[in-house]
Amino acid sequence: MTNSKPLILCFFLQAIVVMVTIPASHCRSFLPNNENLIQSTCKRTPNYNLCLQTLKASPGSSTADVSGLALIMVKAMKAKANDALKIIHDLQREGAGPKQRRALSSCASKYKAVLIADVPQATEALQKGDPKFAEDGANDAANEATYCESDFSGNSPLTKQNNAMHDVAAVTAAIVRLLL
Repeated sequence: MTNSKPLILCFFLQAIVVMVTIPASHCRSFLPNNENLIQSTCKRTPNYNLCLQTLKASPGSSTADVSGLALIMVKAMKAKANDALKIIHDLQREGAGPKQRRALSSCASKYKAVLIADVPQATEALQKGDPKFAEDGANDAANEATYCESDFSGNSPLTKQNNAMHDVAAVTAAIVRLLL
């Protein structure tokens, strides 16, 4: 029995050496399960960096399929719409001229439509396996942001939010299109 201790120690040390010398790229545990799916999906969108950043920020992305990645992007659309509405309401409280008040009111209606119609439509369509309607919802959200921007004559106080909404919605639509 005492003679087996050096043999066990030798095997144990060999196992450690093998584990240390295997490159991380050969071990699945070092790479998230879906890293390749996320990267290949994002490469097929109009904004690779935004796609990658948004999906990697979501804990569910590491186990999601393409439909799940699309749902994560729809949630990002919802967050962008809520952010825009908050800023619109803040601007309305600060007071503005009649033209800006009308534009802000119009934009509020557009972002409410994103939250009430487009996001639920996209979510339900993805859950039911009907990506065409999900794509329509994402495209509608992108259009609403564009229309909001054009409501202002000259400088819009919502350019940052409108661009963010448009870009997230465009990435969402591109991911959904992969399901068609």
